[in-house]
Amino acid sequence: MKPAESRPRSLSLPLSRPRSLSRSCLAAVTVLTALLALGTPVTAAGGSVDASGHRRHCDSSPLPDRGPARDILRIAERAKADMDLKSVILRVTIDGREVVTTALGESMTGVPATPAMHFRNGNIAISYMGTALLRLVDQGKVDLDDPVARWLPDLPQAEEITLRMLAASTTGLVDYVPTPGFGQAVTANPFRQWTARELVAISTGMERWYEPGTNWSYSHANFVLLGAALEKITGTRLDVLLQRLVMGPLGLRETRNSFTPEIPEPALHAFTADRGTYEESTFWNPSWTTAPGAVQTTDICDLASSAGGIGSGRLLSRASHRELLNPGTVGRGHPTSKCPATVCIANTEATHYGMGLLVLGDWVAQHPLFFGYSASQAYLPSKRLAIAVSTTNGPSAGDGHYAHLIAQRIAASLAPNHPIPDFG
Repeated sequence: MKPAESRPRSLSLPLSRPRSLSRSCLAAVTVLTALLALGTPVTAAGGSVDASGHRRHCDSSPLPDRGPARDILRIAERAKADMDLKSVILRVTIDGREVVTTALGESMTGVPATPAMHFRNGNIAISYMGTALLRLVDQGKVDLDDPVARWLPDLPQAEEITLRMLAASTTGLVDYVPTPGFGQAVTANPFRQWTARELVAISTGMERWYEPGTNWSYSHANFVLLGAALEKITGTRLDVLLQRLVMGPLGLRETRNSFTPEIPEPALHAFTADRGTYEESTFWNPSWTTAPGAVQTTDICDLASSAGGIGSGRLLSRASHRELLNPGTVGRGHPTSKCPATVCIANTEATHYGMGLLVLGDWVAQHPLFFGYSASQAYLPSKRLAIAVSTTNGPSAGDGHYAHLIAQRIAASLAPNHPIPDFG
């Protein structure tokens, strides 16, 4: 990272403003068909529905003595023990109908984890930004190939960077997260409130990995800028816009932004050894993770609904859904002298990055990992199968992506002909 005095002046970004907040093993087809018979009706938000049609709290489902739901529970129990996880919360649905919802372990000592607990959803929110952008395209308000200079004139090479490049991460902007010193700065003061200007300045203060549009590499800076562009395009604060265009229409009632490290009650507490000592990290500040206005928390019922709603393209035209899954990233990701293989990861037709989400074989997915939390949302369109998993770390858990590993094992059990590959 270059010293602060050598960086260009900060971009004039349209930032969201903080508000004051109160505290507060059969064949796959046979198995999947059988699972539908186990399901109970659910609302768009994922909660089950009582006899009067009212949505109940997100809670654990009754567990049968045998069958797919019991198999999923055994997978979770084994993973929790083998991986030393403090908690595992999961929900699996088919065509929106519940297969199983459960929570294992503890939030804190003596406090059992429950499905209703809220946790950080990290980069899952960028799939909402990608969907919001495409909804604006469907409404005729923007074109994906519009240069961002119209909305972000202070961004270097803004005339050469398009909305598509921001959403698909093909701008060439350095990712500020792995830059020298950034991780140390976060862990040295995990309660620091990072601003969008600070984060983007780190990336724009370094030489680009490649010219805009010529390659692919994940960069958090792209999504900070995309959030700023969406605010400028619509004249609407990002948290309000995402609620209006994505979370509201999908019925995600427990998914929300916060401008502080607050997590709504009931909160799933997290712990990590990132600083050398196993300690609580629940309220470490996630402001560096993405655009202000898209730093969100959710619950497991919303996460399962999100997997299906985003993965199926329910809110988009067919053309925009195709763009969501492949905005021109297939075939990109070639390492160069400036962009090593650990950064410019090859995107193939089978496994690649879309517009704020991952296409992993036959699955549409996303899986955040930070501050002792991991989560995974995965959707298999051909079977309308949604898997949502959230985990927190035990003292010796390490830094593995445990939610993704559990999702992979559940997929192998329910849809053995459709494995979830690794990515990156």
